[in-house]
Amino acid sequence: MKRTTIFFALIMFVMNCTIVPAQVKAEKEKADISKVLDDFNVAAAKADFNTYFSYFADESSFIGTDATEIWGKKAFMGWAKPYFDKKSTWNFISLKRNIQFSKDGNLAWFDELLDTQMKICRGSGVVEKINGQWKIRQYVLSMTVPNEVVDKVVAYKTPIEEELIQKLKH
Repeated sequence: MKRTTIFFALIMFVMNCTIVPAQVKAEKEKADISKVLDDFNVAAAKADFNTYFSYFADESSFIGTDATEIWGKKAFMGWAKPYFDKKSTWNFISLKRNIQFSKDGNLAWFDELLDTQMKICRGSGVVEKINGQWKIRQYVLSMTVPNEVVDKVVAYKTPIEEELIQKLKH
């Protein structure tokens, strides 16, 4: 009995030594990613163009709320520059965020609910650890639509988007 107890305690000790550090590392990485995303949003709110775009990887994309808004980093910079120059940007505050990692820990994907001037929006995307820093590879901004008003929203946007649907089909 005593050997079994010692053996069991030893196994638990070894497991604890390997699992806990991995959990601690994952929590630290989540905190680092959250800080990047929060600082990214603060840079937009402050209309700090250079800082905001420094959070994007060189090869990255931004997908906006309009179906036509799919930009690489340079194109998004071109689109956004006049807003930053006029100090007429956006202020997004994370309300809730989820972060998950790839097996090697160098990629993470996130989703978050944001408090914005458009009310609740969803941000989601992929970040990659590049030279020791988390960089945004893809960011997707979506407006949420409460289920109770989906029919009204669809009716409103149908005439606007029907032409685009037909173009995309052909």
